[in-house]
Formats: sequence, C-alpha cells, structure tokens
Amino acid sequence: MPNYVCKGTELKCSMGSERSALDVAHPSNPVYMRGELMANIMDHKPMINIKPFGQCKTLGAPCVPNTVAPWLPGKTDVLVKGHPALMDDCRCVCAWAGQIEI
Repeated sequence: MPNYVCKGTELKCSMGSERSALDVAHPSNPVYMRGELMANIMDHKPMINIKPFGQCKTLGAPCVPNTVAPWLPGKTDVLVKGHPALMDDCRCVCAWAGQIEI
C-alpha cells in the first residue's frame, strides 16, 4: 500500500549517480503529517523541489533536473494545497531520459 510523501523523502533517478531529497515549500497554509510538510504532485520543479542527482549518465555531465510534468499518478481523493497528494509509488520523468522514483 503506497505511503504519503513528505519533505526530505529520498529520490532516485535512473540516470543519476547519486540520490537526492525532495524539497517542499508551501509558504502559506502548509499541510503537515506527523510534523512533516506533505508534498503534492506539483512539487516537481527542477532545482526547487527536485535537486541534482550527481552525474547524469545521459548527458555525461553534472545533473540538471529537467522535469516539466507533475508526478503521476498521485492520490486524487486526498488533496494537499489543492492538488493530489504525492505517494511513494509516483514517478516523474526527466527530459534527459531519467525516470525519477521515490
């Protein structure tokens, strides 16, 4: 059964050499679960929510995430800041061919 995702959850990219941590910034009316800031599917912004994953195998250079679409599928019956909650079975695609998972 999938679990909700909060700030600091570890991320892995299939094309990255290192893991990264999800950052969540909801400055107004944040939503918490067990003291942690909850994420939604729109927390996919490169360098803001998704940090670099070391070296990119596709580019042969330092990773610069290029995620233009939200995490999918999300939990559509639970909204966090107006968008489906991010679950640990969601995936996000990087334009440099990487599959990012939680």
